[in-house]
Amino acid sequence: MSPRKTNSNNPADWLFFAEGELAALRSLVGNRIAFFVCQSKCAEVLEKLIKAELILLGWPLVKTHDIQQLADELKARASANVERLQPLVENLADAYFVGRYPGFDLDENEDWAALADQLRQIEEYGRAVRAEIENRGTK
Repeated sequence: MSPRKTNSNNPADWLFFAEGELAALRSLVGNRIAFFVCQSKCAEVLEKLIKAELILLGWPLVKTHDIQQLADELKARASANVERLQPLVENLADAYFVGRYPGFDLDENEDWAALADQLRQIEEYGRAVRAEIENRGTK
């Protein structure tokens, strides 16, 4: 079997990686394992999904982990998903770094219910991005 060749300008490839990470997150969050890892990974998956949608909208890929900046790009392109994403972006904007590196203040309150809800919202957004990719025939 030959290796799968991925392309950072292909929204379907961003979705492919995001969906694998979502499967892992479902298990981790469901079993309440590694809260800060899960929170950080939720931000990372959201980043990948936003990039997939942005590329579909003609955005030239920019290497950034700033999900607020990416959400602003969606807004500039009149994405129908901006309103649904803004609360997630606000809640997860700092999580990407806080849960990965020392030097930040960690909130001792591990709100698993809120995290599970954020994961559910990210999964819903992922389904919307998948539908758009399939509608446009992007593979």
